[in-house]
Amino acid sequence: MDAAERPESVETLGHTESVAAATGNDAVITAAPALDLTTLQKTAASALAQLAEWAQSPEFYMQCGIVGAALFVAWLLAGVLRRRLPTPSQGEQPQSSRWVRLLGALRPTLFPIAAVAILGLAAAISDALLGQSAVVRVAQGLAIVALIYVASRSYLSRGVERAYVKWIVIPVAALYVVGWLPGVIGYLESVTFVAGNISLSLYALARVVVFGSLLFWMGRRSNTAGQRMIREHPDIERDASEVFAKLFEIGIYILTFFLLLQVMGISLTALAVFGGALGVGLGFGLQAIASNFVSGMIILLDRSLKVGDHIELEDGRAGSIRALTMRSAILQTFDGKDVVVPNETFVTQSFTNWTHDDVRQRYGFEFQVAYDTDIEALCDLVRDEVATHPQVLAGSDAEPELAPDAEIADFADSGIAILVEFWMEGIDDGRNRVDADLKMMVWKLLKQHGIQMPFPQREVRVLREPNEKADKP
Repeated sequence: MDAAERPESVETLGHTESVAAATGNDAVITAAPALDLTTLQKTAASALAQLAEWAQSPEFYMQCGIVGAALFVAWLLAGVLRRRLPTPSQGEQPQSSRWVRLLGALRPTLFPIAAVAILGLAAAISDALLGQSAVVRVAQGLAIVALIYVASRSYLSRGVERAYVKWIVIPVAALYVVGWLPGVIGYLESVTFVAGNISLSLYALARVVVFGSLLFWMGRRSNTAGQRMIREHPDIERDASEVFAKLFEIGIYILTFFLLLQVMGISLTALAVFGGALGVGLGFGLQAIASNFVSGMIILLDRSLKVGDHIELEDGRAGSIRALTMRSAILQTFDGKDVVVPNETFVTQSFTNWTHDDVRQRYGFEFQVAYDTDIEALCDLVRDEVATHPQVLAGSDAEPELAPDAEIADFADSGIAILVEFWMEGIDDGRNRVDADLKMMVWKLLKQHGIQMPFPQREVRVLREPNEKADKP
């Protein structure tokens, strides 16, 4: 084996490591320091001897007594607060204030919170009286771990979030309490993966996974809560709330992205290369995505569409806008289907917005009556009958044009065509279907007054041929 191929030694954390260097372009993995069992046994025996000697000292027993007293006081304080605070069912009543409901939601964690606070005070007392507070500090750390566990069981409903707290947050907190966290971090930093000019430690990978998942979880929760608060704010109009909600969502994503870069240790100056690659990608594969994204921002800013508008596209598809996202708009049809329309469609193509500025719409239908019908009396009857429908606007002195109207539309072959026009709030379709009800009402009205609706009548005459002789009897 040549000298260049022999394993080289690297000094890390006071130990000698073996670095396996492969030839060619293979990755180089730096192994962890070798453990000396004899040294570990001597260190463990010395630590146990010191611990046993310290456990027999009066200061140890006094600190244990201080811990017991602090936990007893915390239990009494939690009991008093639990009796005074409302239960969750009582906290949901309208007369309860926001702070009372918040304190009521803290009932499951009252004892751990009180234990952490009182143990902190007990540690200061132990330092003043005994000059040491190691036992009290350990008890306080364990109380913090218990608080995290109880809070995750009480307030986290998703299994993924509970698993994150159980397998990541609580072990890290426990290592910090016992003082082993710096040693574990140092050990993980000693295990590195080298591929070319890139060197990555196991601690860096674990940090990206832990803090990256935490950042995305916090970003998603913050985005959901922030958008709900913006949309439910009474002083913000519905159209403006959608714009602010989308801008808030974009801001959360950008902030999460930059924080993740900081966690990964990537300098922001490296984004110049990434920006160039992104520009090339936008020019080719991501062009449609970028177009829909920009179109969504234009729609939100110019307010040409809003949630609740009834839209009819050029191809005949129609529905009410149920949601506006950064990529598309969701049209909900009256037969229960959701049509996903890219935002670019509303910018590059024409469409009909039935309810943008005014939800009131005018509709009409025709029917025929016989020529001998008293048309003036019939039109008055039809107007009064149509105005009785609860969804038809009856008009007013200020807006008389909204009242139902009946007039002659045409003189047809078999009868007189009567046109009925009416206004209503919303679209005459789906659950707001008024046309069928009004036609039934007119039919009953005609039957009640004996007015006939004519049907086509034809007179057929059979002519004989001129050369045809009459049949003889």
